Amino acid sequence: MKLTPFYIEQFYAVHEFTAPYMFGSSDCESMSIGELLAFEPDAQEAFQQLWMGYTESQGDPELRELVASLYANLDPQGVVVLTGAQEGIFLFTLTVLEAGDHMIVQTPAYQSQYQNALDLGIEISGWTLRESEDNRWSLDWEMLPKLLQPNTRALLITTPNNPTSYTFTEAELAQLVAFAREHDLYLFSDEVYRSLDHGGKVAPSAVELYEKAIGLGVMSKAYGLAGLRIGWLASQDHNLIERIRDHKFYTTICNSAPSEFLAKVALRHRQVILDRNRGIIQANIAHLEPFFATYADRFAWTPPTSGAISFPRLRYGSASGFANSLIETCGVMMVPSTKFDWGDQHFRLGMGRRNLPEALHRVAEFLKA
Repeated sequence: MKLTPFYIEQFYAVHEFTAPYMFGSSDCESMSIGELLAFEPDAQEAFQQLWMGYTESQGDPELRELVASLYANLDPQGVVVLTGAQEGIFLFTLTVLEAGDHMIVQTPAYQSQYQNALDLGIEISGWTLRESEDNRWSLDWEMLPKLLQPNTRALLITTPNNPTSYTFTEAELAQLVAFAREHDLYLFSDEVYRSLDHGGKVAPSAVELYEKAIGLGVMSKAYGLAGLRIGWLASQDHNLIERIRDHKFYTTICNSAPSEFLAKVALRHRQVILDRNRGIIQANIAHLEPFFATYADRFAWTPPTSGAISFPRLRYGSASGFANSLIETCGVMMVPSTKFDWGDQHFRLGMGRRNLPEALHRVAEFLKA
């Protein structure tokens, strides 16, 4: 298997730890280990006493129980804990698909969602989101059945979507599940922003609705704990989870014991963390709305109703050129749409970091100049 370069991660490798301001971050504000342990009075001592041996390959049993509780009627045996979300995407592809199969992928999308499959010899068709003039996104339901092929085995979605933040409604998700069931397709649902509806409501998961659905979750995005490198796959299909675990023996074998401990603390206090991060996003949207109103001749943008990112469009000019100028001139990193194989007019905008107002001020000064 020859791997294609991962364009967005190559871009991050150059700029993420050198640019003072991350205008395109996909995750929410993080915290220190001390802040996280402070949620429980005895957590500090328990963390210091933690045994540093191997952990269970499927994941810490208590952690799997906590993850299972995020879904209606899901057994902990339907959860495998992984090293971040990336491992989950790769292991799903490796376990469910093989060369010559076909998969439908909602686009735009994070590159690994389709690139792993392409590099394994799997055919991909993009189910393309539609964009209105004011930067609102919608599904093209007429397109979906036209993408089916005799060898189609899976359908992959992201809800809320990365990079657009488009989120399936309950009715749309039910319609999609009916489509997948009718055609006997696996439904991979990337749900790493699922708990970040700006109104505080937790959207239903495809896992709760369909026996062949596989849900992807992670501590990195909605919880802002990317350094833990803890993610998971969840499904009603215990046999599938076991097969994924068996493939995990060839990747990470098991997870970091300290990371699993800290992930348990975070999930026990998830409401506090999620409320904090929603508050940061809402405060940032309050800064972004007047900014985009001021520069409506330069950008098309509508604030999303969920997730921590959005995908504004430049009304003219090159997004990659704009991104390079911002980094070089004012130390602000944004992610151009070229890194999503989506032309050169859009850029991913992260709304989950506290210093967004400072970055936005620098961008405004750049535009004035």
